[in-house]
Amino acid sequence: MDLNTIKDAFDRVAKKQKLSSTTTQDVVDKVIQEIESVVRKMQSIDDDADSTDQKVLFSELRSKLNEIAPMQQLEASQKELHIGLSKYSKLLEKYFNPDISKAYRHVDFDISTLNQIIATHFYRQGLFDLGDCLVNDAADPSAAEAVAALKSSFLDMYRILNAMKTGNLEAALSWAATNSERLLQNESTLELKLHQLQFVEILRNGSKNEALTYARKYLAPFASVHEDEIQKLMGCLLWAGRLDQSPYANDESISQTSTYRNKITEELTQQFCSLLGQSNESPLTVAITAGVQGLPTLLKLATVMAATKKQEWQTMKQLPVPVDLGREFQFHSIFVCPVLREQGSEENPPMLMPCGHVISKQSIVKLSKSSSRPFKCPYCPLEANVSQCRQIHF
Repeated sequence: MDLNTIKDAFDRVAKKQKLSSTTTQDVVDKVIQEIESVVRKMQSIDDDADSTDQKVLFSELRSKLNEIAPMQQLEASQKELHIGLSKYSKLLEKYFNPDISKAYRHVDFDISTLNQIIATHFYRQGLFDLGDCLVNDAADPSAAEAVAALKSSFLDMYRILNAMKTGNLEAALSWAATNSERLLQNESTLELKLHQLQFVEILRNGSKNEALTYARKYLAPFASVHEDEIQKLMGCLLWAGRLDQSPYANDESISQTSTYRNKITEELTQQFCSLLGQSNESPLTVAITAGVQGLPTLLKLATVMAATKKQEWQTMKQLPVPVDLGREFQFHSIFVCPVLREQGSEENPPMLMPCGHVISKQSIVKLSKSSSRPFKCPYCPLEANVSQCRQIHF
């Protein structure tokens, strides 16, 4: 799809719309100006004056209005705009297929699983009333049971997030302390960052002794691993109540801008979902976004296949054309066999040979000639048996 062509056509229509609007306003202003001029002249005429003078004024007004020809100007301007809009709508019909059902494949979805996905999406977005409404209307006991635990967990998450928005970190610190070991396994420093937020907030209020007591209790355990951070925080004790004048005023963790606090909130959300075994982004959001990006290619493919009277669209396991969805939708590595130059699949997975080289299963079958005899690796002098090769997962 050539989006530049569509953008150029849109710009032309927008330009004509502005020109039409300007022309209309100019015509209206001229008409108002002539009428107001006549009104002023009539007000200056003595009431006892001959009515002939008024007739002359009206005659002059009629002549000037005929000279301006407002209706002709407005009709011409609207005609130009209508032609531009008509061309643009035809261009859109050419590039955008209004019937997206052509790209739909008949897949039997499990309704209970679909209900769970949608309800979970609402819960993780904080739309608990909407999620409950869906579960109740679906009358699906298995789906309701499956999402009940997740609903409770996401309720806790939003309770923590809402408290953080008001500056209350107690719930977030309690959750981080409870999951401290699991956060460390994820290589997350969220607990330390939350304590930093609390420590700096105490200093902002000017309570140096309270901040020192807090540091000894909550920051000291992190000193062996995060010595630089702790030293910087201890240096801030000298600037209690006036951190904006300290040498650390430009430091993100000390200044605690709204952007930095938003980062902490996002990290807590990510870690919370991770510990729940949930993805960071809603699967429903990811699926819909990816589908929207891939839809133009799928529609074009469906149209081409329909024109050539091919019926493989509903039965093919792999698309014959690439669909580029961008790096944000690449969740795993894609293996391409260096021997056959084919992408790995469930039927043709990557296999690790004893020498450490990886080729596809079909390549191993061809090299071994479907026998138990040793075969030479195509990339080194070592030999291997089929039984020695192991399937690997990226």
